[in-house]
Amino acid sequence: MSTLTYPEVGATRLGPLPRGYHHLHHSTRVGRGAADFAAAGAAIAEWRMHRASGARVEASARRAEPGGDVRVSLGLGPLRFTAPCEVVWTAYGEDGRTGFGYGTQAGHPERGEECFVVDLADDGTVWFTVLAFSRPASWYTRLAGPLVPVVQHWYARRLGRTLRRIVAAG
Repeated sequence: MSTLTYPEVGATRLGPLPRGYHHLHHSTRVGRGAADFAAAGAAIAEWRMHRASGARVEASARRAEPGGDVRVSLGLGPLRFTAPCEVVWTAYGEDGRTGFGYGTQAGHPERGEECFVVDLADDGTVWFTVLAFSRPASWYTRLAGPLVPVVQHWYARRLGRTLRRIVAAG
C-alpha cells in the first residue's frame, strides 16, 4: 500500500504537471556523448549526485527502483530537514533517457513529486533536468511561503553543477 501524500502520481514522467502546485523546471548541460550520458545516469540512479551535493541519503536499495523508499535530508546539525519519499517511476536508457521520479510521503515538508533525469540529445549533448510540482505540507513550509520555490530552484541548480563535476571527473 502506497503512502504517497498526493494523487497525481507519475505526472513528472508523462506530464502535464498538475494545477494547484508550484512548478519547477530546471535544465542544464552536463556533458557530451554516450560515455557522459552513462556516467550521469549512473550518478543519478545510484544516489551519488544527491550525496555529492551535500545531502544525506538513506535508500532501501542501491539504485532507484519503483516502490523503493528514500529519505533525503539537508541542513546542518539540529537544523536538518528530512524528506521521506517513494520512487514512483524509473527510466533506464529508454529513448535516450535515464532517471527517476519520487513522490512525497507523510512527514515530508512538501506534497508532490520531483524527477531527476538525463537525456541524450540527437546532437550528442547530455542534458540534466529537474522537474517538480509541490505545495506546502507543513506549517514551516507554509510560513516560508515564497522562499520555498527559491530554495528548490537553488538546490536544482546545485544538483546540476554537482552532476557536471561528476561527469567531468569520470
